[in-house]
Amino acid sequence: MIAIVDYGAGNLTSVKKALDWLGQKCLITSEAMQVEQAAKIILPGVGHFAATEALSRLGLQKAIEGAIARGTPFLGICVGMQWMFEGSVESLQTCGLGLLRGNCERFPSSVKSPHVGWNRIELAASSRLFRRLPSSFVYFTHSFRAPVGGNTTACCDYGGRFSAAVEKDNVFGVQFHPEKSGDFGLRVLGNFCEL
Repeated sequence: MIAIVDYGAGNLTSVKKALDWLGQKCLITSEAMQVEQAAKIILPGVGHFAATEALSRLGLQKAIEGAIARGTPFLGICVGMQWMFEGSVESLQTCGLGLLRGNCERFPSSVKSPHVGWNRIELAASSRLFRRLPSSFVYFTHSFRAPVGGNTTACCDYGGRFSAAVEKDNVFGVQFHPEKSGDFGLRVLGNFCEL
């Protein structure tokens, strides 16, 4: 069973529909026990970084941390990926999970923000999430971006390069919305489900 974490800030229905289309058994839940016992976890996110504070309040952060420590595959989408970092300048008082070093920053004033629409990503050949996939256009909608680092597995260029995807052990994140990125996005979700 794949747990789609409901903390009041995710694009839950679209993610569930994509997984249903792929024939994956999944449920939307805000129950820590169901998240902790899931075979895989997906954390969608839309909106302000401060919304992730609810994960701690609802006991979901502890459940996610425990599952990750046991090797459960985890996928963060959009704000869900940003939460994997130490934090974001969007909400300086809100801590991220801290699995990845660095903080998410606002796009420079030289480009229109939010970054909305289709943009090309460049994929790292070593990526497990993008295995057997070519570089492609994917759908973004975000005002803040994650830094490029050692765990970056896909980059996008918009006002400079930023991490479009990251991987570390059993933890994966995508800044774009795979559930809205057509066939490529479905194949990304399919690869995650096969882990």
